[in-house]
Amino acid sequence: MKKPSTKEIDDLYTAVLRLDTLEECRRFFRDLLTENEIQEFAERWKAAQMLAGGVSYTEIERETGLSSRTIARVGRWLKQGRGGYAMMLQRVRPK
Repeated sequence: MKKPSTKEIDDLYTAVLRLDTLEECRRFFRDLLTENEIQEFAERWKAAQMLAGGVSYTEIERETGLSSRTIARVGRWLKQGRGGYAMMLQRVRPK
């Protein structure tokens, strides 16, 4: 598989930014991704939320089915990534 260019990746991000509703998001991501890919993304997001809430790796592994390695990776990105998880956690936090 050929690696996509930065422009092609940015085109994807721009398309995502054009989504207006949850239903549009569901439709687009279902066409774009497999069910397994969507589930994997959802579990990683859940792991990020749980890690931010102080939940142990063991409990996250039990609840999500993710490997401890994936949970550790999510934790590393949460602490040392580009701030994407932290930004979205802040945005979705109940007020």
